[in-house]
Amino acid sequence: MSIAQTIRIGSRGSQLALWQANHVLEALRAAGHSAEIEIIRTTGDRMQQPGFVPPANLDGKGIFIKEIEEALEQGRIDLAVHSLKDLPTTLAPQFTLAAIPERADARDVWVCEQYWGLHTLPDGGRIGTTSPRRRAQLLALRPDVEFVEIRGNIDTRLRKLDEGQCDALVLAAAGLDRLHRTESVHYRFPPEELCPAPGQGALAIEARSGSSAGDQYVREAVAFLDHAPTRFAVEAERKTLDALGGGCSLPIGAHCIPPQTANGKWRMIAQVVAPDGEAMVQIETEATFGTSASALGLWVAEDLKSKGALYLLPATA
Repeated sequence: MSIAQTIRIGSRGSQLALWQANHVLEALRAAGHSAEIEIIRTTGDRMQQPGFVPPANLDGKGIFIKEIEEALEQGRIDLAVHSLKDLPTTLAPQFTLAAIPERADARDVWVCEQYWGLHTLPDGGRIGTTSPRRRAQLLALRPDVEFVEIRGNIDTRLRKLDEGQCDALVLAAAGLDRLHRTESVHYRFPPEELCPAPGQGALAIEARSGSSAGDQYVREAVAFLDHAPTRFAVEAERKTLDALGGGCSLPIGAHCIPPQTANGKWRMIAQVVAPDGEAMVQIETEATFGTSASALGLWVAEDLKSKGALYLLPATA
């Protein structure tokens, strides 16, 4: 295409978000494109400030993306870089996932210098996490633990751990790995133990779906960043979540693992846990090449439903 333009990348201003945006920026520049980053403040960022009172009608699914998508729709930016797990399972028609780069480690990690594993935490130990999924999964393993609401970026959470506001943290491996903050990581939970959130560890490059020359240029510019195995895996995971009701507030884990050999199979692990951790439905299945990501995700969701998974989900989710 003969048109050339500076590609404006929208990003939150947190350290991790800027790492993600700069990762895409550097790749675009290395490919010969002109690109720059525009920082956009989101509702999710404001929620992490002391004294912020969220509105009563707040949509928890969009707190980290609403303002960024508005800027994208209005043409103030050309691309948005998100943590994929923050995106709703269904995008508005004016947007598209132009690229999903190769995924980092999708697992959850145990962060604690004093106690090197969940099993060594004393009775009634305090774990810092705001994730309903992690809370339910951890209660299934250790019903005695307590939870502390620890919000903020990675550095803030690690500082609160150091201050003694909790005894341990459970965080996503990808963020710590990307920011080189793994000094207190002593355990990476296997997906069979703590099944990650759908899309965890993956980035989403969102663009406009329009037919203008500029929109087409942007989508073609980032196409080389798309990693087909990662896209298949996260599409299967997100389809499972969507079929079960969608939303990051549900205690649902889904993790799809690409084939490890040329003739291997896709492996899918999914887990639905009651909020109190007292009941769980977990399945593991395999799919051969030729199966679509959507079909795999739907099959997993239906299998979970047939085993009673919907009865474990909060009625208000």
